[in-house]
Amino acid sequence: MTTAPAPRPPMGWNSWDSYGTTVTEAEVLANAHFLAEHLAPLGWDTVVIDIDWSDPSARSHGYNQGAPLVMDEHGRLQPDPERFPSSADGAGFGPLAEEIHALGLKLGIHVMRGIPRRAVTANSPVLGTELRAADIAARDNSCEWNPHMVGIDHEVDGAGAYYDSVLALYAGWGVDFLKVDDMLWPYQAAEIEAFAGAIARCGRPMQLSLSPGRDLSLTRLDHLREHATMWRICDDLWDRWEDVEANFSRFARWAPHAGEDGWPDGDMLPLGRIGIRAERGEPRDSLLTPDEQVALMTLWVIARSPLMVGGDLPTSDPATIALLQNADVLAVHATSSGNREVFREDPLILWTADGPRGERYVAAFNTGEAELAVALDSQDVGLPARLDGGVTELWSGASVPTGPVAVQSDAARGVAPGSTAIDVRIPPHGAVLLAVR
Repeated sequence: MTTAPAPRPPMGWNSWDSYGTTVTEAEVLANAHFLAEHLAPLGWDTVVIDIDWSDPSARSHGYNQGAPLVMDEHGRLQPDPERFPSSADGAGFGPLAEEIHALGLKLGIHVMRGIPRRAVTANSPVLGTELRAADIAARDNSCEWNPHMVGIDHEVDGAGAYYDSVLALYAGWGVDFLKVDDMLWPYQAAEIEAFAGAIARCGRPMQLSLSPGRDLSLTRLDHLREHATMWRICDDLWDRWEDVEANFSRFARWAPHAGEDGWPDGDMLPLGRIGIRAERGEPRDSLLTPDEQVALMTLWVIARSPLMVGGDLPTSDPATIALLQNADVLAVHATSSGNREVFREDPLILWTADGPRGERYVAAFNTGEAELAVALDSQDVGLPARLDGGVTELWSGASVPTGPVAVQSDAARGVAPGSTAIDVRIPPHGAVLLAVR
């Protein structure tokens, strides 16, 4: 891997679900201070400014055709100084990065692949070369949904110097994390290699996140691991149960391959206060029910997906913050291994994982519309027939009843003779996360 490794899945806050293209420096700092005070001790350590931070005309609910993006004489985007006052006079994100680093946090920014259309129109010189923007533009390989950028033609000798110049700028600002968009659908192998190579040459370790992941195939795994820290496996995820449910099958494919070589990413968590000035919807608390939020968190944790919360933290409800502060649950995310789906018969889905000190974890999901009472067969979830230790539900901290199957109740039907039955009740669209020690 040419980018910075991550010994555990990256965790933090991203501005997209709340602010879309419009987030301001004050809002970033408010969330950074909240993160540092309430969540950083649990591993939430990255603050990501999402798309269009260079657009003075940014608005909610979309992108602006022909936006007057702020850029320097070499076609490199700069923060809009109206929204990011500390970036004035060419300071870029340097002052903001310094303030975020002083909180013990990392700064991430979103970028689109390619070169700005404005730079191509102006035919800006590419720093360190005789080339100009029009020489390296690949107009037939531009983003389908964002109008600001043009792809780069890597067949042109020296075209990669543009990314080198951009990454040198980001390194000088003190950026730690890059979310690079329009890389995976369709799969942009040359762009990924060029961008990762520029990171490797810039002199500053940076984690590289690739988006969006619609239709991403496992055949790309080795290439992704070689060049990226994390990669999306889905399109944008919003606060709808159907979005969450669709990721069960994706995570079942990808989670067994998660690890220090790279992290399959189910997208950010649409929890808390979202939609304030977002691309989608109006200001609201997440429309996912409390049980659906537990299921979302449980799936992302047991699959060891990166966790980037999208809600505005200072205005999110205490229940959401508590969901993000469960140390026992987050320990599963940080340290478990062997994470995999072992059973799927609608409405019940079961996952298992191993802990670092002999613990075993079981996540049980109910995708149905009614409460599910079930006696889990210990051997069906990879546990011994006889359980000598206790079983704890990690979200609630409650002990879970276990015992031999004496009477074949409906809940216990199908439990093998001699197995231990683990009795759980799972609400509709809900989950339980069990630790067996």
